[in-house]
Amino acid sequence: MRMAYTTNEKLPGIRAQAVRFLHDGWSTRKVARYLGYAQGTIVKWKQRASSSFPRIIETRSSRPKSSPRALNQEIIGKIIKTRIETKRCAEVVHQTLKQEGMVISLSSVKRTLGRYGLLKKRSPWKKKRIYPPRPDVKMAGDLVEMDTIHIVDNDGTRTYVYTAIDIYSRYGFAMLSETANAHATIRFMRNARRYFDFKIRVIQTDNGPEFGKFFSDCVSRNGMMHRHIHVRSPNENGHLEKFNRTIQEEMPKHKLCILIPEDVSQFLEHYNQRRMHMGINFKTPNQML
Repeated sequence: MRMAYTTNEKLPGIRAQAVRFLHDGWSTRKVARYLGYAQGTIVKWKQRASSSFPRIIETRSSRPKSSPRALNQEIIGKIIKTRIETKRCAEVVHQTLKQEGMVISLSSVKRTLGRYGLLKKRSPWKKKRIYPPRPDVKMAGDLVEMDTIHIVDNDGTRTYVYTAIDIYSRYGFAMLSETANAHATIRFMRNARRYFDFKIRVIQTDNGPEFGKFFSDCVSRNGMMHRHIHVRSPNENGHLEKFNRTIQEEMPKHKLCILIPEDVSQFLEHYNQRRMHMGINFKTPNQML
């Protein structure tokens, strides 16, 4: 960053004018008196001029060329080497160096990596996501949370379980899917609307790619609002995270398998019709509707 010792926009032109006066035969003392500067200043401007008729003489930065607290080249090299080897962010690089016994601040690591172009900076063209306020939940459908459970078999086969829960009534829904993309998410959303006996007004999801712009546009076209939780804040979907855990832990207790659609439907009937919930005063979700 350039730090000039003066903000006078006309000074570069005045310096050039002084040099032109000297070229026309004026003495340095006469130019200094005419412009109101010291004679030594005029001499320095003459020495800085690249020609006898400069258009302007730019103001130089007042940034110091060196600092007594500057990092030595050995430390800088170690920072760069650690960044290349780990391919991780500045925080991980700093912690790695700290574990190796090097005393250095995180800001110094970030500044060094940024100076050598080794930091990934946010694109100035990337739009900043606006998070609408969380709605007040006063009735069923005011806020429905949606998420995806990723299940990986021993052979590497992936299966996805889409889940949804109404915050007011704790009424839950789940659906198996072979893929987790925008098309599968929209299909799940439509099935959830048919499954729930109430109108959904707001859908809240995390920032996964399956809940991107394509899904948001579909939600808006169906008269609902899509709200994303903040990045790295799964606690904002806490009710659904608990529902996901309940499905995975309680289904085996009922001798049901989460990978069988019929078993998922059977557990949902138990969950919504007969299972009491402490969060809604030991009522069932069906009793809250």
